[in-house]
Amino acid sequence: MKNQKKLNRRDFIKLSSIASASLPIALSGFPVFAKEKPNNYQFTENNENVENVLVLIQLQGGNDGLNTIFDLNEYANLQSVRSNIIIPENELLSLNGSTYVHPSLEKMKEIWDQEKLGIIQNVGYPNQNRSHFRSTDIWNSASDANEFVASGWLGRYFDVNHSSFPSNYPDATNPDPFAITIGKVVSETCQGVNSNFSLAIEDPENPGTALVSNTSTIPNNCYGDALSFVNETIAQTNAYAEVIQNAASSGTNKSNKYTDSDLSEKLKQVAKLIAGGLQTKVYVVQIGGFDNHDNQVVESDKKTGQHASLLQELSEAMAAFQDDLELLNIDQKVLGMTYSEFGRRIRSNGGLGTDHGSAAPLFLFGNCAKNQILGDAPEIDTQVDDQEGVQMQFDFRNIYSTILTDWLGATKQESETVLFNNFEALPIFKVNCNATLTSDTSINNDSVFKVYPNPTTDFVIFNFTGSNANTKITLYNAIGAVVKVIANTTFNDSNHTVKIDLQSLPRGNYFIHYQTKGNSKTKKLLKY
Repeated sequence: MKNQKKLNRRDFIKLSSIASASLPIALSGFPVFAKEKPNNYQFTENNENVENVLVLIQLQGGNDGLNTIFDLNEYANLQSVRSNIIIPENELLSLNGSTYVHPSLEKMKEIWDQEKLGIIQNVGYPNQNRSHFRSTDIWNSASDANEFVASGWLGRYFDVNHSSFPSNYPDATNPDPFAITIGKVVSETCQGVNSNFSLAIEDPENPGTALVSNTSTIPNNCYGDALSFVNETIAQTNAYAEVIQNAASSGTNKSNKYTDSDLSEKLKQVAKLIAGGLQTKVYVVQIGGFDNHDNQVVESDKKTGQHASLLQELSEAMAAFQDDLELLNIDQKVLGMTYSEFGRRIRSNGGLGTDHGSAAPLFLFGNCAKNQILGDAPEIDTQVDDQEGVQMQFDFRNIYSTILTDWLGATKQESETVLFNNFEALPIFKVNCNATLTSDTSINNDSVFKVYPNPTTDFVIFNFTGSNANTKITLYNAIGAVVKVIANTTFNDSNHTVKIDLQSLPRGNYFIHYQTKGNSKTKKLLKY
């Protein structure tokens, strides 16, 4: 071959990556990727010894949080802007007297009553992108909305101590997969530098194996290098398949609460693998169908419909999984978390549905999940714009940061490296549990700040008390885009007043987001 260049392993991966763009080449569930490291990692080894397991449940399509959790103080206003889809108040399930949930979440309410469910309100990110694909990328990569990062947040976490993966894996120290996606496609949350750390498995009891492509002499050229790589990848896949199958054979399920739904079956498989001794740290499952632009509810019975069916499937699967973990006596080391690419708009549309919005609630469940409703009820205005979604109170990366440090064993510095920035931990875990608490045990919801005059024309006054910690004050428009950063500095614990000039802005609704250690709030204002 003229001008032949030897193709090494990394070259092959890069070519594979170029050919597939952001779509993995899957070999029996094992993906091939190549991306550049965004940072120079220096991690400790102590996170390798943490036995805690994280189970992610992705709600694909954008879950309608306003049809999931209801606050009675906002119910009348919500009814006025969602009259064609809102569930009658007397059919809702009460959690604590003021916060109610969809009647399809009966089994999830049981987890709440057992004090093993945490609800975080208004979770999103600045400059919300309402594209399914792009917003999912942002949640998976933990990037800013204006940055494109090819790796996933959990992939970067794994890559710290396993930068040569997949070469020479599995080994005696790491015989099990780092992450498993129950399904056909690996999760991009686990995308590392060279490869995805997740295996996609549909049936753990029969994960499947592949034959080596060529058993004869491999030529010493670029084609031979590519073939060797494929053979090595297949051998690795087969090795992982064996340990998965062994764990599935050794494990068992004890709960009789599982249904025949797709999500229930996936979580049942996860519980069985954990019970079978598999040391995999992350499991990912998905449930799709939340993109309900129309027929979200049945007009004659609004507690039923597409969204109700999905919430019931989610609720029943979570409850069965949690019950199984407890019966198997492995519940102390497992945390579940839901996430979705965005919420829906506040005002419903004419098709008995809702369109792409902004922030939404997120659920954490497990023995160590703090039983609480963290955050404020979304503020509903009867004059809400057709484009307006629920505004962010908590950046999802604050939750990721807490999981990395308090659950998976990373240090604060390590979390900052993985997430590219400092995101304060939130109080989402119980004290004296299987978590290492790095955050305060509560959010300071008692701090007083005022926004006036409101409504206004030319300016607004923002009055607050400092916390001797870095404080960020940001002005957002109705669709969650950053208009301006008002302040990003440390204020002492005295009273402060900031005047915000609005003269150059068009009329409409805006939001002031105030975030400091121990407090995160959003206040709405109207410029007319």
